[in-house]
Amino acid sequence: MTTTTPPVTLDDVRDAAARLKGVAHRTPVLRSRTLDALAGAEIFLKCENFQRVGAFKFRGAYNAASRLAPEQLSRGIAAYSSGNHAQAVALAARELGTTAVIVMPEDAPPSKRAATAGYGAEIVTYDRYTGDRVAIAEALAAERGLALIPPYEHPHVMAGQGTAALELLEEAGELDALLTPVGGGGLMAGSATAGKGLHPGIRTIGVEPEAGDDTKRSLEAGRRISIPVPRTIADGQALHTPGELTFSVNRRLLDDVVLVTDDEIRDAMRFAFERLKIVVEPSGATPLAALLTGRAGILPRRVGVIISGGNIDAGRFAELCGSGTP
Repeated sequence: MTTTTPPVTLDDVRDAAARLKGVAHRTPVLRSRTLDALAGAEIFLKCENFQRVGAFKFRGAYNAASRLAPEQLSRGIAAYSSGNHAQAVALAARELGTTAVIVMPEDAPPSKRAATAGYGAEIVTYDRYTGDRVAIAEALAAERGLALIPPYEHPHVMAGQGTAALELLEEAGELDALLTPVGGGGLMAGSATAGKGLHPGIRTIGVEPEAGDDTKRSLEAGRRISIPVPRTIADGQALHTPGELTFSVNRRLLDDVVLVTDDEIRDAMRFAFERLKIVVEPSGATPLAALLTGRAGILPRRVGVIISGGNIDAGRFAELCGSGTP
């Protein structure tokens, strides 16, 4: 009989939390009686829109980068991302005294591209609908001798992302369910590892945009499924297939995946702004959309939600949430 060691464990998440102490923000947990009433449950929002770089991604990027050997760190870091991981790696590199080269799609949100450059990173662009960002980044890293830190397909990245759920459970206490956005699957894998590790009975629910349901399809098929690159306002979840490592975790620990439409995401962003007084980007709003629409099903009493980020510029926010949406 053989056993396979999972790529990330609860001890890995705890170790990442110790490494991130004093570096990453311990983000607030927000409560709302209005939201509780609408959802029919006690909702605990872990607001990673208040994290450094405005998203949870800094946790995984710093945890991975800080573990590089000094000689490798001195040569620099490479990454590929549509925005939040790009900023996270750029800031982690700056904090650790090294440089970063980031492969970003040409249509990445301008605010995310500007922030990445502002942290000192070099940006290399590609067409997300025709180019292979992984191949481009791997070639670049090999050519320049850089350490490649992917946005989710890495044990230390997954462990770092899981610290958000770890903090939520430490503050809120035992929860009956945990809703998390799913893109490449790193946040979900880390969150489910922390949640199930501390409370085996917790129900873990991933949320995807309807146009980007690669994880839901993959779980139903029992293997990784590829779809055309989705066109959705949730750019952080516009992926065509789950990660291999992340899927190996999520197929064991994820109880369900639900889908929300772009219009429902817009409504959730508007609700967060008007009623909760926070700015949430489309990808970060997907679990909130699942609550508000009832797509998450009949909820148990105490539910945690990871609001993964708030990186959206004023013009784009107004375009999506104003009276005239495209």
